[in-house]
Amino acid sequence: MRRWLAQAEVDDGSRPGVTSEESAEVKRLKSEVKRLREDNEILRRASILFAGELDPRNR
Repeated sequence: MRRWLAQAEVDDGSRPGVTSEESAEVKRLKSEVKRLREDNEILRRASILFAGELDPRNR
């Protein structure tokens, strides 16, 4: 109950701290960064695979 009251005061601006909106935005951005890193890793591995297939020394 105290946490809710403290968070409500932060959201109102009467107490310093991270608002609920800011916290939700950080959570969303962290999730997006994680997904983008995973996508980047997939693309990196695919490019290595395709570069190896195009290398004439492998034929």
